[in-house]
Amino acid sequence: MASSHWHWRLAVVPAMLAGRMDAYDVVMIGAGAAGMMCALRAGRRGRRVVLLERASVIGRKIRISGGGRCNFTNIGAGPEQYVSENPDFCRSALARYTPEDFVELVRAHGIAFHEKELGQLFCDQSAQQIIDLLVEECRAAGVAMLLNCHVQSVEKAETFLVKTSVGTFSSPSVVMATGGLSLPKIGATDFGYRIARQFGVRVVDTAPALDAFVFTSNDQRGVDGLSGVSLPARVRCPGADFRGHILFTHTGLSGPAALQASLYWRHGEMVSVDLLPDASVDALMRWCEQMKSSRPRADVKTVFASRLPKRVAERFCELSRVADQPMVHQPMVALDALCHGLKEWRFMPHGTVGYRTAEVTRGGVDTEELSSKTMESKKVPGLYFIGEVVDVTGWLGGYNFQWAWSSGWAAGQAV
Repeated sequence: MASSHWHWRLAVVPAMLAGRMDAYDVVMIGAGAAGMMCALRAGRRGRRVVLLERASVIGRKIRISGGGRCNFTNIGAGPEQYVSENPDFCRSALARYTPEDFVELVRAHGIAFHEKELGQLFCDQSAQQIIDLLVEECRAAGVAMLLNCHVQSVEKAETFLVKTSVGTFSSPSVVMATGGLSLPKIGATDFGYRIARQFGVRVVDTAPALDAFVFTSNDQRGVDGLSGVSLPARVRCPGADFRGHILFTHTGLSGPAALQASLYWRHGEMVSVDLLPDASVDALMRWCEQMKSSRPRADVKTVFASRLPKRVAERFCELSRVADQPMVHQPMVALDALCHGLKEWRFMPHGTVGYRTAEVTRGGVDTEELSSKTMESKKVPGLYFIGEVVDVTGWLGGYNFQWAWSSGWAAGQAV
């Protein structure tokens, strides 16, 4: 497929370099998941579409997703798994282009896939297969694609004029599929937000999301020595309650459960972690009584290491000030404090790592400014926003790809 991508690009470039203005029915800015879905749908409807991409390759975020295998959707995707100032906005698009619809497209291209866990679908082989699918569908729909094309300005008089590094395009419809601020190393910029503000469209404050927490210096000292340790846990903050693995890092807390919680977390809020989510405090205390009888000479940290990683057991015994002595000599009040400490370990994050590692960007173009059916701006007819640039952010696990497919399809039906 690499050679076909290359020849396709060469076929488009010469006309643009001629310097003339080209007229299209739709100018699509951004050749990511949402942009390509919108382009192929509009092209299938007979619209003349040009897809402009500033990078030299297509779908860079798709390529690195899911550990290189692309978690391309989640079969359980519904409005409940998305965060937005308007939680109901995503309902229309998700209902009209469902996970099953995209799975049908994947099957039609002969791509083998599997469900990993919790409804997450991954390619058996490579994320490149999803990119190839989208490219082939765009090609079949007659979409023109231009790589290494830097958009310089978007203006509107009677029609839109999109000025780029290789020429100017005119169109009654412009679709912004420019993504968010996450992962700047692969080209993320604030261009979509700038265009929204230019046209008077409100942008909800943005923040890195699905990102690791960073400890304060005090909390970091408290769990010093745990970097690299992973274990199942339950992570909670206002509005969020997720079970899954966590991973202690050299600066904070990562792992799926922590990343999920970060989507809801706001600065100044506490995070609570249950390190033994399968047992209540009462059950743990009964177990401690049993251990005092069955393993009286064992150190408490050794006993708890049967239920926790050894380093975690040792560190939390220290944090709870449990004396380093055999179980038989441990007062129940000290064991109670330890159990509560493990069930309700709390910390106030300094923040998250930031956009350089965040999976997605929370916030974006205000959904109150857009039609939920078409993704078109209510203030600026012909201007559309889709995908991550919009204030709709999904959980980890394929939900954000499904929003890209659904929002892209909705706009592709309308442009």
